[in-house]
Amino acid sequence: MQNHSEVGKRYLTLLMYRIWSTLSYQMMMVAIGWHLFDLTDSVISLGLMGLAELIPFFLLSLYAGHAVDHYSRRMIAILACILHVFIGLLLMAVAFGYFDSPVILIYVGVALLGVGRALLRPSFQSLFGDIVPREQTPKYSAYSSAAFQGCIMTGPAIGGLLIAYVGLPWTYLVSGLAALLGWYFVAILKIQMRQVQEQGQSFIGSLFEGLHYVRNHSLLMPAMMIDMLAVLFGGAVSMLPAFVKDVLGAGPETLGILRAAPAIGAVLVGIYLARRPILQHSGRYMFLGVTGFGLAIIAFSMTTNVWFSALFLFISGACDSVSVVIRNAVLQLSSPDNMRGRISSINGIFVGSSNELGALESGLAASVMGLVPSIAFGGAVTVLVAIGFYIQSASLRNLKLQELFNNLKNEK
Repeated sequence: MQNHSEVGKRYLTLLMYRIWSTLSYQMMMVAIGWHLFDLTDSVISLGLMGLAELIPFFLLSLYAGHAVDHYSRRMIAILACILHVFIGLLLMAVAFGYFDSPVILIYVGVALLGVGRALLRPSFQSLFGDIVPREQTPKYSAYSSAAFQGCIMTGPAIGGLLIAYVGLPWTYLVSGLAALLGWYFVAILKIQMRQVQEQGQSFIGSLFEGLHYVRNHSLLMPAMMIDMLAVLFGGAVSMLPAFVKDVLGAGPETLGILRAAPAIGAVLVGIYLARRPILQHSGRYMFLGVTGFGLAIIAFSMTTNVWFSALFLFISGACDSVSVVIRNAVLQLSSPDNMRGRISSINGIFVGSSNELGALESGLAASVMGLVPSIAFGGAVTVLVAIGFYIQSASLRNLKLQELFNNLKNEK
């Protein structure tokens, strides 16, 4: 059995893989958005950028989960990093003007980023399960959540500064080098890979096995549904540019503050929960987190002061972190070792669809009922979702992570 120090060292190596690969992605997306708009001067091109990434992500996510469960998890993680390095070099050449059709090649790069994104999540989650003992899952899940939110907060800022001070081509190069560091850390990861099972199983059979397991699990399906619906209706980030301009009457510096506020709240709470995991009454705290998130969004919609807006977004991120950390622990503790990739990919489909569709829902709602009412409406629906699942899902409501640990020990 691994001691805590050994687990911590291996986890830190794995976390560095996730940090550098996520920073690479975040910096690259900022650079691509700037590059595309500079070439086309069209907001439609930015919308197509999201579509160009989303299509390959959805098409490959489920197969990526199957591959992670049936082939080398380390090699799939390395492949994701190699893709990022290649994209960085390709787009650097595009930015230097070496090609005649730059816009098309940029979209090719975005599509390849969608492929890499489909590989990153299930490979990390599966390697996480290989390294971290189940009884330490809440602690290390909280650290993972905090690190991920930190990357979301700092990655775009670093990308913007690089574009401003060293130029677009070199920003792409730095993004590729960040992925190269991710490649290095996953390559040196000390881990005894588990025996791959069910080698002869077809992709379709493997996929349906994973879907059947999730659909019939008393915790996984409701947890994924809550995640999807909360982000779908409660995500106010996509409307921040309009809110800053039309409601607060402020400029881009305020937008940066408000974009960072929920991530700061999530990082701080994630670090706290890593030290003090919620092992008792976990389900109730999760529902409180979702409810608090919805109420904070409602309060945010009613603010006309920048600092109050930032405060309520900070609270929304803090509350969201509570529910995310618990849901991630449920995902890890409820996933058999030989199905981690598939379950993580299915969860990724839920999360991915909610992010993209949430932006669409927010835009449509704002066009119909107005900006402020649409944000308040989304927060209210999130609260109703939390109440509805609290009433309907007794297993999730009564969840205690400590009992999950005890059940796993008894099964062994």
